[in-house]
Parts: sequence; C-alpha cells; structure tokens
Amino acid sequence: MPDYSFEKEKINLGFKTVAGVDEAGRGPLAGPVCAAAVILPVDCVIEGLDDSKKLSEKKREKLYDIIIEKAISYNIQLVDNEVIDDINILNATYLAMTNAVNNLDVKPDFVLIDGNRLPPELKTPSEAIVKGDSKSMSIAAASILAKVTRDRLMLELASEYPEYEFERHKGYGTKLHCEKLREFGPCKIHRKTFIGKILNK
Repeated sequence: MPDYSFEKEKINLGFKTVAGVDEAGRGPLAGPVCAAAVILPVDCVIEGLDDSKKLSEKKREKLYDIIIEKAISYNIQLVDNEVIDDINILNATYLAMTNAVNNLDVKPDFVLIDGNRLPPELKTPSEAIVKGDSKSMSIAAASILAKVTRDRLMLELASEYPEYEFERHKGYGTKLHCEKLREFGPCKIHRKTFIGKILNK
C-alpha cells in the first residue's frame, strides 16, 4: 500500500512541497491521455488509497472526492487524440504531466512521477518511481484523479458515439471495441496511429 515515505524523504532533504504525478490512458485506441499532479499535506493518510488499477470504479469515485478535499493543490490535464497522433503517445504523456505540474496553484519544490522516465520539459526537480502508484501516497492520489477524470470523459463521449460502446471499454482495445471499429470505421476521437493493424485485419 502507498504511504508518505517517499514524500517525507524529500522533505527531510529540504524540499518543502512535494507533488505526485501519474497518467491514465496511454494504451487506448481512442480518447485523450490524462495526467494529474497532486500535493497532499505532510503525512496525509487517505484510507483505502491505492493504485487506481487495483480499485473498483465505485471506490475510485469515492476516493476522488476525498483527494480533492484533502489536497493542498491539484491539477488535471488532457491531451487529445489529434495531438497524440501528431507527437506520439510518449510525448503526449510528457506534455500532459508537465502541464499538470506547471498549472498547480501551489508550486512544488519536488515532483515524484510514476514510471521510469521523466518528462524532458519539466523544470522542477523530480524523480521517477517504478510502480510509484502503489508506493507513494501522492502518486496514488494522482493516478485516481487521472483515471476518474478520463473515465468520466469517455462516458460523455459514449453518448456522442454510441455505436462504439465507449461506456463499456473506455476506448481500450478490447475485443468488442475492435469489432465495432472494424464495423463502423474510426470516429473523430480515435487515435489514427493506433488503429491501422486492427482495421487491416
């Protein structure tokens, strides 16, 4: 379970404000990638907080409200499918993460980022933590804000494009989604650079 030890380590080194950053939606065939940055109070404990992928939708929704209530500052950024196609998903993820950090109301002194690579444009001192969403309280909180925000958006888009049933798969490449994609072809929110192999089958 995530705790505040990574954040406290940085605070003990003299950094006063530590943010956690994570993303949701790197893998889907449709929709945006979403990143969140969160600054929690020192030694913040949020019961049940964990990597968003390990939690039910109902639990994530409940924790989303608690995180927003407790956070000193948070910011959520989306980068749409057209930008993903233009600059590739890795760079789009970096862009979303950097924008989330840069748009925090409170400027962090240090940033903890889920993964093994850092966004090259991020100027704030930072550290990448592999599986950070299951280790750091701040990163876990960011993972939930990003996941819930993106899922809510995909539910809205499902009403615009009902034939793809986005409410069931959130744009990920499930068997159902691939079948719908081959039947109806791509729509405006599909990532063109992701779907070539599926359409050519």
